[in-house]
Amino acid sequence: MTMHGAPQSPRSSLDRGTRSPTTTPELDAMRRRVWRDQGVVSIAIDDIPDPWLRQALLNEASRRWGPRSSNIGEHHHGR
Repeated sequence: MTMHGAPQSPRSSLDRGTRSPTTTPELDAMRRRVWRDQGVVSIAIDDIPDPWLRQALLNEASRRWGPRSSNIGEHHHGR
């Protein structure tokens, strides 16, 4: 509750309570745009059917940015 005449709290586009979750078509459009404009690829790892390619991408991502949070706690054979 605010006092009469008090300034309103600031509004932000980052306010999580005002936007609905991003839909699959919206995500695909963002991925397409970033690929065309910046040359950045965003593919869900589970969408890669080739096991060799999937593992190569997992290895590179882990090397660059560390393990995924779902991988923390797993045993990496001394690594």
